[in-house]
Amino acid sequence: MDLTGVDLMRLFVREFELCKVSPGEHVIVLSEPSSRTDYVAAAWGAAQQLGARVASIVAPSGSPIPEPVTHTGSGPGLQSVLDNHVVQDALKGADMVIDLTREGFVHAPVQSEILSAGTRILFVCDAPDVLARNMPSEADTERVEAAAELIKASRVMKVTSEAGTDLAVDLVDSHPGFQKGFVDRPGKWDHWPSTMVVCWPMSSSGTIVLTAGDILLPFKEYVQNDIVLDVVDGRIEGISGGPDATRLQQFFDDSDDPWARSLSHMGWGLMRTANWFATAMYSKHEIMGMDARAFAGNFLWSTGPHPFLGHDSFAHLDIAMRGCSILVDDTAVTKDGKLV
Repeated sequence: MDLTGVDLMRLFVREFELCKVSPGEHVIVLSEPSSRTDYVAAAWGAAQQLGARVASIVAPSGSPIPEPVTHTGSGPGLQSVLDNHVVQDALKGADMVIDLTREGFVHAPVQSEILSAGTRILFVCDAPDVLARNMPSEADTERVEAAAELIKASRVMKVTSEAGTDLAVDLVDSHPGFQKGFVDRPGKWDHWPSTMVVCWPMSSSGTIVLTAGDILLPFKEYVQNDIVLDVVDGRIEGISGGPDATRLQQFFDDSDDPWARSLSHMGWGLMRTANWFATAMYSKHEIMGMDARAFAGNFLWSTGPHPFLGHDSFAHLDIAMRGCSILVDDTAVTKDGKLV
């Protein structure tokens, strides 16, 4: 498959069909100068082929926070869009926005405003073969919705591992959600590729032990030696271990952010096509790291922003762990890192 030309557009057509792009819809392709030009062309051509009315907005690059922009998934998006109400109004007026910027607007309030207007947003930034290998399907809707409903109906999530993880998570009012890799409903956001369930716990306590092979994002690096984290009431109060623990401690200290050590969203991956070793096979600027985030059977947890607790933060880590057993009330979700 040639993922630099015609086949890339065919891939986008398949994705947009899942997103129910239809004749007469208004679709905006949002990009920045450093976005992939082949993605812009493929998105434009695919939307036109499906009969949509397509327009393109290219906004200047630049983040409002002094962090390296290498597809981190933790930034607020482009300053030029955050400051430009004309662009925002255009996005709110569209039926669908194809977000091809490097960071997306995942943690920015402006994205919520755009969604509230009824616009649906699809974020795309990973490498072409990652998109192709992890192409979603209609069946993923039922899988992720069932997982979210399980969380909604439950009270406690227990996460354990042979390495020593023993974490209790309060699921009451945890606002469960999901990503399925395509967006087919007004006012929704999704990320291609991604198949996972997440929630925003109000509290959690216990011990998390990161061990060799777990993945730290957005560093996009594997843990080399154990990191022991003591969690008290949803906050990391203790960090111990070797060099990796020291680096994590330094990250929290350097961020100078009151919420950096606070736990954010948690959940597990459901993407069976994900490759855990993709993180090692690509340059950091090529991928967001969705293979790690959505890997089937992983335990994914994060730090920093928490919209339901008022934690406005960009000190956002996503940490993907293998080998964990997840019990949601009396339902076993994973056993030793394998989906049950």
